[in-house]
Amino acid sequence: MTQRIIGLTGGIATGKTTVANYLASAHNLPIFDADIYARDAVSLGSPILDAIARRYGKEILLPDGSLNRPKLGEMIFQNQDQRHWVESLIHPYVRDRFLKAIAESTSPILVLVIPLLIEVQMTNLVTEIWVVICSESQQLQRLMERNHLTLEQAQARINSQLSLKEKAAIADVVLDNSSSLDALLKQVDIALNFEL
Repeated sequence: MTQRIIGLTGGIATGKTTVANYLASAHNLPIFDADIYARDAVSLGSPILDAIARRYGKEILLPDGSLNRPKLGEMIFQNQDQRHWVESLIHPYVRDRFLKAIAESTSPILVLVIPLLIEVQMTNLVTEIWVVICSESQQLQRLMERNHLTLEQAQARINSQLSLKEKAAIADVVLDNSSSLDALLKQVDIALNFEL
């Protein structure tokens, strides 16, 4: 049997983490998360963090020398060229970590949580694409509450990604997270038991 590699994606604040946590806890599936790898990429003393500090100056760092993520986020989500420059450093590192994880795993089903799966052309790493969606107003509200952002800041982050409609159009599985948690988890169970 070939390995199923689920690429779990969706918009920011649509519920990817909820789905990933459920797949891990209820189905004991190994979860590999792009956000964790991206944080590792800019860890204290890493060459990528050094490159970012050289470009933006010491004010991009916290007193302990680690990255001031909110400050960097504020800069790059307002400027597409800056965002692309930072992503060009981080995404190859993240891809390498995924390739290593896939090569080392013997599990019949793996889950790769990649918010920018489609945008950064990592779809060739997976055998199926799952997209978590919700309404635009829910996404905006959740993001503002979760990250303590203004409407403008939240909208800039949402606009930096492909629209949910575009992502859903190329998905193998669309998980609608606009009603209850139970309804979402039922969809996950159905998708997991259905081999493409």
